[in-house]
Amino acid sequence: MGNKVVTFTEQQLEDYQDCTFFTRKEILRVFKRFREVNPELVPKRMTENQAHTIAVPVEEIEKLPELKENPFKRRICQVFSHDGSGNLTFEDFLDMMSVFSEAAPRDIKAWYAFRIYDLDDDMYIGREDLLEATRLLTKGELHPQERDDIVASVLDEADVDGDGRLSFMDFEHVVVRAPDFLSTFHIRV
Repeated sequence: MGNKVVTFTEQQLEDYQDCTFFTRKEILRVFKRFREVNPELVPKRMTENQAHTIAVPVEEIEKLPELKENPFKRRICQVFSHDGSGNLTFEDFLDMMSVFSEAAPRDIKAWYAFRIYDLDDDMYIGREDLLEATRLLTKGELHPQERDDIVASVLDEADVDGDGRLSFMDFEHVVVRAPDFLSTFHIRV
């Protein structure tokens, strides 16, 4: 049997299983993906300390096939990085992949989607957040007036309390009615 490299201790795997929506096998698959991003930086065997201290630069994470075409790739990395920089440790990466997994419940996905769209981190999706999201989604191809019209329409439809911004409750109310939300807010492991 001999030369098999043990990536994590049994306790580490158990802990990761408890705080994600993954099986042990999936956790090891996620680690393999993380290590492939930068094999010189990420060791084959992670100590408990390394799992939350060795961070792969955001520029490298953004190159993953699952993220590279996503206009929110930088913001996704920022939301999931423990320090907001976008650089991801294995534990940050595991959290991200867990939230984007098919097994993650709608309310968890909705919370993280809200955080991704809340570009200024003020716990609301305001007019400026929506304008920037619209610019990112349309690759800047809309005229300012067209973006303003879209933002006005979104706020008119989704801003339940009429304060000119979307709270998490407003956002969640829209997401619950979106049948394709769960199928589009995921990454396969």
